[in-house]
Amino acid sequence: MVTAGPAAGGTGVVPAADTSPPSTPDPAPLKSALDDIHRAGVPGVYAEVRDSGRVWRGASGVADLETGRPVRPGMLQRVGSVTKTFTAAAVMQQVEKGRIRLDDPISRYLPKLVPGERGKKITVKMLLNHTSGLPEYLPYAFPSLAKFPSVPDMSPKSLDDNRFRRFSPAELIDMALKAPAAGAPGETPGTYTNANYLILGLLLERVTGTTAERYITENVIERAGLRHTSFPTGPRIKGPHPRMYESMLGLLDPPRDYSVYDMSWVGTGAALVSTMEDLNRFYGGLLAGEIVKPSSLAQMQRTVKVYSQTGEKIDYGLGLQVMSTDCGTFWGHDGSAWGAGTASWSSADGKRQMSVAVNLARWNKPDSSGKPQPHAIDGAMAAFHQQALCGDENAS
Repeated sequence: MVTAGPAAGGTGVVPAADTSPPSTPDPAPLKSALDDIHRAGVPGVYAEVRDSGRVWRGASGVADLETGRPVRPGMLQRVGSVTKTFTAAAVMQQVEKGRIRLDDPISRYLPKLVPGERGKKITVKMLLNHTSGLPEYLPYAFPSLAKFPSVPDMSPKSLDDNRFRRFSPAELIDMALKAPAAGAPGETPGTYTNANYLILGLLLERVTGTTAERYITENVIERAGLRHTSFPTGPRIKGPHPRMYESMLGLLDPPRDYSVYDMSWVGTGAALVSTMEDLNRFYGGLLAGEIVKPSSLAQMQRTVKVYSQTGEKIDYGLGLQVMSTDCGTFWGHDGSAWGAGTASWSSADGKRQMSVAVNLARWNKPDSSGKPQPHAIDGAMAAFHQQALCGDENAS
């Protein structure tokens, strides 16, 4: 695994925008935990932690392995599937306006997109909580990765071939529709797939009369007061950001930079660029009822069992994941793009929040049977989550 020597990263505790009673996140253990992630093999890691009106921001490592440019707490990041919460919130706004009904079949709105009985059985809610039965299209859009996670049967050719390729949502959805179904509509556990959220993007376009990206920007991103969050308009990120190194389970050794990439392959499912500050602000606003009504938030927090892309069972609502810890329940989402990983979690009352970004993805190398093995990064990431969300009182 590529590593780099320690580099200075900005840290500090600053007042948050609200005036809640101050409870300062302890800077020393947070910075130490970030440094441990870097030492374990991540080139650069940066985060923001909020606790009852106080904010800590920190970073460790480098944004660029060639130049040694340090990573900074306020850098932009491709946040991957964290995008799904934004898209789900936009759909729920339209539910509130009566333009969409959660239990309606998708064929009512997009009769030609999902044809036949399938379109009559798959509801809007099933798309939101990944119980539609549709499979993932990525093995078809990236055929050289189709044998994932069997590294000997994979190659990075598709990643390089698709770097500047412009996919249409309909093209990707068609790949999923032609592939073997992952299950029956409404069946649990469901199967997590980007196809669901591309369909929801087209649904938003159908009922709002504008592009999903524009609607989400004007009614979710701007409503939340986010200043550094946007859908990319090309393969390059506009603003300070790290290079993003993809390992692909050791297939790419050393990891390769994919920070320049056309994100049309995930669109309204995972294309957003944001900062850790913006993500905490977004989830804080969402959980406070400032983006959707409390009744809509309650719907979003009704979870079912879903198989993640790594085959694990997770509890998934309508664009929201839930995580239980020693110090309580947290809501949010994690996400991955080529070379980038992000996680954002908030307590239900919004007082304790954490968003963290790394510029390395899929670092777990497989054993001879093809099963990805634990890596020191995993333990370091878990320790940071524990420190950021629970603090010293509950640290294990």
